[in-house]
Amino acid sequence: MQSGMAHTASSLLMHLTARYQPCILLPALSALQKKNRNFLQHFKYATEVTSEGENKATAESLYELSVDVKKICRLKPWVLWKEVTYAKETAKILREMGADRSDITYIFECCPEAILCRPASISCQRDLWLSVCPNEKQLVELIKRFPETFFTVEHYEKQKGNIRFFKDLGLKSTIISRLLTSAPDIFYNPVEKNKHMIETLQNSYLCLGGSQENMKTWLLKLLSLDPFILLKSSAAVQENLKFLQKNHFTDSEILSLLSRLKGFIFQLNPVAMQNSMLYSKNVFKCSDQELRELIIKCPALLYYSVPVLEDRLEGLLKAGISVGQIKDTPAVLELKTEIVQYRIKKLDAIGYNIRSGTLENVNGTKKEFEATYRKLQAKRERPLFNPVAPLHIED
Repeated sequence: MQSGMAHTASSLLMHLTARYQPCILLPALSALQKKNRNFLQHFKYATEVTSEGENKATAESLYELSVDVKKICRLKPWVLWKEVTYAKETAKILREMGADRSDITYIFECCPEAILCRPASISCQRDLWLSVCPNEKQLVELIKRFPETFFTVEHYEKQKGNIRFFKDLGLKSTIISRLLTSAPDIFYNPVEKNKHMIETLQNSYLCLGGSQENMKTWLLKLLSLDPFILLKSSAAVQENLKFLQKNHFTDSEILSLLSRLKGFIFQLNPVAMQNSMLYSKNVFKCSDQELRELIIKCPALLYYSVPVLEDRLEGLLKAGISVGQIKDTPAVLELKTEIVQYRIKKLDAIGYNIRSGTLENVNGTKKEFEATYRKLQAKRERPLFNPVAPLHIED
């Protein structure tokens, strides 16, 4: 009897505890959540995501910075497997530069490898980039846009040497900072290799008749437009220049092509250029001299491959353009077929028949075409003036 009553009392107590325990725990849980907003996120990671090889301390540090650890697990899990990481230290350096919490979160999620860099290396990289960047605020923006480039700290010494070399060459800091992000590979070259290529370009310019006074301006413009030229070999430069000379281009013509093609001419090879020239000669039924003149007008005839030229020529012919019109304005081949078709359709809509007119109205940059289009549109809409019609003047 007593045993039964004890059992009943025990069951009743367990029932009441189970029923009312959430009411007791909720305030405590709420307080805990206020104290640590990432509590549930920590718990979820601990129960669902963590695998044996991951560094739990790294994951905890990233969670404290509101970083999406699951995203890192999906994209670059090996970062979380490293025994030594510097999440807190890297965040501190970024914070000192002016980065806010969301900036740091974004950088770490885009480039988790950042936490593997030693703080001393990051500090050196920061100081180096600040030597060509106006201020820390702009540097933070650069890091957000190109985090992997900034945190490639193993090439620090080469970067440092090349930045000094480009400054001595006369490149402005704004251009150097742009090159650091748009063409980082040239800063991974040994300084001697870049120096050798610069000397090759300078000698080529002078040998082709360029003046010593204009050489620096020409070279700096070439580098700012196409810095990837420094990734080519000096032998390839000489080989392509010899090919043009062999095909009877004058020094001044080659110099003109060198400037207009930017670095494209060094991305080619004699075989590809020869094939493109033969194709153009057959299409336009022209002499060697006429072909050279066409190439000077439209360098695309030299650096576009035969399949590209075929596609663009076919697109123009299908639109009703004649080979003769293309020969008169070969630069139209530099435009993609879709762009040409769009422009022809737009001109047709205002009553301008490009098939019986000049392709110059289709040619040019987007800005140039829009200006031409507005002039033609205004001309079509302008009422004709009749000099013998009576004037109606109100009293």
